[in-house]
Amino acid sequence: MNPAAAAKLGHWHARLDAWQGGDTLLLRSPAQAWCDRRAAGRLAVLGYHGVEDPSTFEAHLDLLQRRFVPVSLERVEEAAHGGWALPARSVLVTFDDGDHSVHTHALPLLAARGIPAVCFVIPGLVGTDAPFWWDEAEHLVRHSGTTHRVPPNQPDITVHTLKLLSERERQLALAELRATATAPCSRQRQLTTAQLRELEKNGVVVGNHTLTHPCLDRCDDDQVRREVLEAHERLTELTGRPPTSFAYPNGNVDERAHRFLTQAGYRSGFLYNHRLADPGACHPLRIDRLVVSSRTSVDRLETILSGLRPALFRAGRRAARAVARASQPLSSKS
Repeated sequence: MNPAAAAKLGHWHARLDAWQGGDTLLLRSPAQAWCDRRAAGRLAVLGYHGVEDPSTFEAHLDLLQRRFVPVSLERVEEAAHGGWALPARSVLVTFDDGDHSVHTHALPLLAARGIPAVCFVIPGLVGTDAPFWWDEAEHLVRHSGTTHRVPPNQPDITVHTLKLLSERERQLALAELRATATAPCSRQRQLTTAQLRELEKNGVVVGNHTLTHPCLDRCDDDQVRREVLEAHERLTELTGRPPTSFAYPNGNVDERAHRFLTQAGYRSGFLYNHRLADPGACHPLRIDRLVVSSRTSVDRLETILSGLRPALFRAGRRAARAVARASQPLSSKS
């Protein structure tokens, strides 16, 4: 499948999965009850980004306190390395990118309940007002930005397609979008060093999410080394301690990154594959995570935590790929 078709497929499936109309029915179904019992022995690692809806996020935390056992990164890493098993219905809360709302909205709600969490930070942005590159790209496309490196498309599909380019091509494409757009992207408030230390002081561990957030499998060897190890050094300086946990940007695993993470003493690495985890049975640098948003309804969150919604997601993705393959011209299948 070519990059444009793959991006459209991802966009279509994301829109389908965003529909929450059937979640109440799923929650009351026999399948939910069966999945919920089966999931009791697995770890649910929730992968948030920002906290766009604090009231719904607060309802999420209340659910976790009521029906699950929030655990710390340290306990998960211990289990991943053959130590004490985690209690039934364990949940680890994580955030990717280091959005400022993790400090302003998530931290007070987590601290009030004593729920530990992990925030995977992009240290190249700490202390700046630079926007996340994917937000900037979407803005530039909406304001007539163009690049010959990807086909013209809807802004969110363009961002998906940019992630399929090599890192060098992605940077060149972003430069072209900046040069042709009618309006630059507004600046974005990023976390400061003081805020990182406040997160850590109050139970939110800071982890490594690469220096600038490229897709590592699209990088050359030097870029992978720099993104992992320079980020590690920068975070050590910013927080006063070396990070032990890593989250792969976009969930894209890379064996070269594994080597650098092992070299730097990392004890855990997290995917973004919408699966329940079993830390004692997987590689410590490949722990599964569930995809969730602060806008996710509580009903849907329960079906995610049981594994039912992720199973339906994977089935839908397989069906969409089968349809896409069947619709390709014969010449492209040969």
